[in-house]
Amino acid sequence: MNRAEVTEKIIANKVAKGLKWKDIADKVGLSKEWTTAACLGQMALDTAKAQIIGDIFDLSAEEQKWLQVPPYKSSLPTAIPTDPLIYRFYELVNVYGTTFKELICEEFGDGIMSAIDFDMKIDRETDPKGDRVKIIMSGKFLPYKDY
Repeated sequence: MNRAEVTEKIIANKVAKGLKWKDIADKVGLSKEWTTAACLGQMALDTAKAQIIGDIFDLSAEEQKWLQVPPYKSSLPTAIPTDPLIYRFYELVNVYGTTFKELICEEFGDGIMSAIDFDMKIDRETDPKGDRVKIIMSGKFLPYKDY
């Protein structure tokens, strides 16, 4: 048994039960974005949240313990993503990465946006020309320090 096998079981049970990530997140009491990341193996859950997920997905006590182990972050099977949707984010960073950096540094100084102290929200925006994906990412600014 390992975390990848637990993730596969979660996905299989989600499909079999016809569940939606938002409904799962509501039961857990966290955002759909964070809950989905946790279920896909990118975040560690506390014991109580792991039990809720375990109940939803019919996970054993051992499988629930895997949900509590701090994961090795990174879920892509290749350095350059091949899934078209994920590749577009790679493309965004390649095209706009220097713009992100330049504008963040101009506004905040030399540093980074945290992916630890971080929030994300994904919504659907209706548009007469075709619905749009709206993603809001908010991370704490962490300046580089002198030493």
